[in-house]
Amino acid sequence: MLFGKRKQVVKRILIVEDEPLTAFDNENTLAAEGYEIVATVDDLDEALDVLEREQVDLIVSDVRLRTQKSGIELAKTAKGMGVPTLFATGHAYPGAAEIAVGCLLKPYTERQLCKAIASVDRHLQGEKVKKTKGLELFGRVDEAE
Repeated sequence: MLFGKRKQVVKRILIVEDEPLTAFDNENTLAAEGYEIVATVDDLDEALDVLEREQVDLIVSDVRLRTQKSGIELAKTAKGMGVPTLFATGHAYPGAAEIAVGCLLKPYTERQLCKAIASVDRHLQGEKVKKTKGLELFGRVDEAE
């Protein structure tokens, strides 16, 4: 579409973050960008409950959560349900490429978060995506980087 709004597959986002200020900022930033925030939770069990009862297009999750259970377990379960996970974390996980769509490294700005979600959206639609600062996408990405 030349001048119209592009198709969007990521509309409903689940935020999983145990740092209250980061969770609050992410929720407000993404809602202001027009995304529907399904829920903002801080542990694995709450996130799994949301996944059971709500349609979720993307999970934005920290790797480390407030309990011993982690975003890694969430991403594995979500992948099995067909829901992609974007890790937004300061703790890179070496096996992330097998369970997540990408990783946005902390600290990141509101602008970087919004660009990362837009990049994930395009990536999920099979489009080539230009490199975004702090974001690593897994799978089919623009190999010219």
